[in-house]
Amino acid sequence: MAALPVYPWHLAPDGLATLRQLRARGLRPGGQDVAAQIERPRYRRGPLVAYLYEIDRAKPVRPMTPAKWAALAKANTARRTCPQCQRDAGYVIPASFGTCVPCAYPDDEQCAA
Repeated sequence: MAALPVYPWHLAPDGLATLRQLRARGLRPGGQDVAAQIERPRYRRGPLVAYLYEIDRAKPVRPMTPAKWAALAKANTARRTCPQCQRDAGYVIPASFGTCVPCAYPDDEQCAA
C-alpha cells in the first residue's frame, strides 16, 4: 500500500476537497478511498490532519425521505423532552444535567410535575 500524499495547509491541488467542502457542494465521497491529506502545524502539539477526496469521483448526497425526516423530528423531540417532568423544554437538554433546568435546580423554580 502506498503512502498518502501530504500537502501543507492551504496548498492542496485543485480537484481535491475535504468532507466539509464536499458537503457544501452537495456531494459525498461515495465509497472512494482517501486521495491525500493536508496538515496544519500547531504550536506544541501534533499537526491537524484533514483527509482529501477527489471531487470528480464524488457522488451527490442522497435526498432525505419522508421517513428519515420523521425519524429526525422524533429524535429531536426526545432530546428536548425532560425525563423527569415530561415537558418539552424548548431546547436540547444538557447531558450534564440529564433534566431540564427547572428540574435540575428545584430551589430556584418549581418544576411542574
